[in-house]
Amino acid sequence: MDYQVLLSFFLASTVLALSPGPDNLFVLAQSLAHGRKSGLAVVSGLVSGCLVHTSLLAFGVSALINKSPIALWVITGFGAAYLLYLAYKVYRAPADFSINEGVVKKSGWHLFRQGFLMNVFNPKVTLFFLAFFPGFLFSDALPKPLQFYVLGLLFMLSAFLVFGSLALLAGKIAVYLKRNARAGWVLKYVQVAVFVGIALYLLVSLK
Repeated sequence: MDYQVLLSFFLASTVLALSPGPDNLFVLAQSLAHGRKSGLAVVSGLVSGCLVHTSLLAFGVSALINKSPIALWVITGFGAAYLLYLAYKVYRAPADFSINEGVVKKSGWHLFRQGFLMNVFNPKVTLFFLAFFPGFLFSDALPKPLQFYVLGLLFMLSAFLVFGSLALLAGKIAVYLKRNARAGWVLKYVQVAVFVGIALYLLVSLK
């Protein structure tokens, strides 16, 4: 088992979770408007939705890899190309934050369900998992579905830690973002660098 691969995966997942996007901005907005519990309810739903994508990946992609040794090469190549495309999209996007504090008050269960459905029915999450996970298989001995679930749980842990921190510290974070115009710019290019770095890692691993 290659623990260095797992550590690299966890660190990359954490940096990506920190990057501005609809999920973490929604967590910030809900927390600012209605408190930490509302934000944490959204976080719990978003993170739980990752189990669905992990399961689809674990059983679907594992079956492909087992049937054809070249499948992993093809999937990894697609993953690198998709991550470079995401890097380009982030590069072209504006670097400013837009946090809408006028969100509607909802119950904890409603927010959990909304976060869960936001994640599950977002095809971009499925594509991202397909692009990101296969290049970080870390063991020749463990079954591939189990490895995908380990990666999925690490991804969920990093997302929960980052999004949960956003919910708990929403007020201070919002003040900081308003006072520091360059924060969005820095996070934007960190995200670009991480996408490109992972893509290059995947391409180098194609042997």
